[in-house]
Amino acid sequence: MTEIKATNITWHEGHVTREDREKLLKQRGATVWFTGLSGCGKSTIAFTVEHALIQRGHLAYTLDGDNIRHGLNKNLGFSAADREENIRRIGEVAKLFADAGAITLTSFISPYRKDRDQVRKIHQEAGLPFVEVFVDVPIEVCESRDPKGLYKKARAALAEGKGMGFTGVDDPYEPPTNPEIVLRNVDITREEAAAQVLNYLESKGLLGNGL
Repeated sequence: MTEIKATNITWHEGHVTREDREKLLKQRGATVWFTGLSGCGKSTIAFTVEHALIQRGHLAYTLDGDNIRHGLNKNLGFSAADREENIRRIGEVAKLFADAGAITLTSFISPYRKDRDQVRKIHQEAGLPFVEVFVDVPIEVCESRDPKGLYKKARAALAEGKGMGFTGVDDPYEPPTNPEIVLRNVDITREEAAAQVLNYLESKGLLGNGL
């Protein structure tokens, strides 16, 4: 649990409610959390969903793992502690975006189940929808894609006895036990994967049904 170091602070409620923002945007704020191994296609699908939502007139934004490490989380590495803090920060940011009424898409390996469960918890406590999307692709397939050459580097480091804490090679990935959506991104296109996510959001009334 992250220590609270700030003192003498008070939560201030604004005059605009979440319901006011949702009526303005004609949608419900929510976080759609894509998780899976490097190379499974998380970012590609998330950005495809974002594009489709914008085309339909919805406010959506993607928080991508690499992009976030260029700014907000540029001071974090890939140790277990840094990975935990990386996900904690993104979980809090995603919650704020969702509270603002945006459909927030996040693309992070987020390898540890407890970290993802904690993000789910803070959304649930805030009364915000949290949709976990497991992009289920075997590591052999991810490694054959290896778009960033990271698996190759990790295998080489492991062979030299160094290791680099790379998920799936010398660091574990804990798949979700009960995700809302499973995308088996091997035999489907990114458009087909995105359609599954969009259909789910629509079925749950997050795209304006009843607002």
